[in-house]
Amino acid sequence: MPVAVNSEETYFQIGEAADRTRLTQRTLRYYEEKGLLKSPSRMDGGFRLYSREDVERLERIKEFKDLLGFSLAEIREMLDAEDLRLQTRSEWRRDADASEKAAKIGVVRGMTLQQMSLLDDKMKKMATMRGELAERVDKYDSLLAQWAETAGKERTGWASTSGETATKCSVAPMSIPAACG
Repeated sequence: MPVAVNSEETYFQIGEAADRTRLTQRTLRYYEEKGLLKSPSRMDGGFRLYSREDVERLERIKEFKDLLGFSLAEIREMLDAEDLRLQTRSEWRRDADASEKAAKIGVVRGMTLQQMSLLDDKMKKMATMRGELAERVDKYDSLLAQWAETAGKERTGWASTSGETATKCSVAPMSIPAACG
């Protein structure tokens, strides 16, 4: 159950924050230890209290980790850039002179470019991996075509399903022929 520390802010004890984010309590403590999550507020008994912003940050960490496959160091870099953007936004003064505004925007722009670079690197690696897998599928298709010509589809047990050739590679995954590996 959320804890109301004051009328404006709602906090969650570690168990509820873990449940809301589908993370373990141990993971929350680990992220705190690694600096990905700031030290939460504490109740009189020492129990951790997580704000809605903390829970949102945990969701963002999960997104970086699960969806994008980032390492903890990469997650830290992405979060640092987000923190800088938010800090710049909160300190923004409309009456500041143009050079001050340009300097702040320049720093945030640089961090955003670093974020883009991290994403570009991940996408490049994923494209390379996908290309390798596509080559493997092409190899399998070639082998299947060769075997279908020499052995005949009915005799070997291969069947066509919805325009794609089903293979013994996919039928018996525990006994993979050498050509399927």
